[in-house]
Amino acid sequence: MKIEKIPTDKLIPYARNAKKHDAAQVSKLAGSIREFGFNNPVLIDRENGIIAGHGRVMAAQKLELKDVPCIRLGHLTDTQRRAYILADNRLAELGGGWDEELLKLEIKDIDWGELKEISVDDFNFGEIDFGGEDQAEGKDVENPYTAKVEAPTYTPTGPKPDIAELADQGKCKELKKRIDASGLPEDEKQFLQLAASRHIVFDYQQIAEYYAHSNKEMQALMEESALVIIDFKQAVENGFVKLTDRIAGQFKEDFTDE
Repeated sequence: MKIEKIPTDKLIPYARNAKKHDAAQVSKLAGSIREFGFNNPVLIDRENGIIAGHGRVMAAQKLELKDVPCIRLGHLTDTQRRAYILADNRLAELGGGWDEELLKLEIKDIDWGELKEISVDDFNFGEIDFGGEDQAEGKDVENPYTAKVEAPTYTPTGPKPDIAELADQGKCKELKKRIDASGLPEDEKQFLQLAASRHIVFDYQQIAEYYAHSNKEMQALMEESALVIIDFKQAVENGFVKLTDRIAGQFKEDFTDE
């Protein structure tokens, strides 16, 4: 395949490219290009339309590069070109993951201080647990990611709070009055009244105390409202607790029935 140098201002992004490239990613791509050079040619069609490499071109423009290496895929039909744009991005996402043990060794052996434009953090390897001194010495270390999720024990520690002490509704009530007094249509008022509830500030310490003093029916409804968390699995399923992709994978492994 022939590599051509094409001016960056002559390259045409695909208007319906579904792959997003945010500013943070483009900045990291630019750092990689400054450090290592532009080593991955952009794939283009017969009319200089970008097929693969939109993010790299954006990074090149950020670096004010006049031209970038390109490979022209003139043999593709219009249907093949459009399908390849989707396939190239999707197949990259469906990679086999990392061998974390080999990855740890490689990251440790690289002298990141020698690199000027990029660091280990730019590759989002920060979530990897490299272990402390105990692991380095071969000692057994308790796994912090375990299926054992211990819910807190709610026992009364003082008098039962007044129901009015559980939440500060000051800003919410003030906003609702202004909404009621407005000349807006009724459906818009109802929507804004609903949104105003977001300004209610809950006092979860007082809520926990109130829960400890309450009967079973009240406790059950407080749990379903996620005012207190008793069943961690239920809280995740109901969307009250959000997990990172990595922890969500472990959660699925631990809690999903075979």
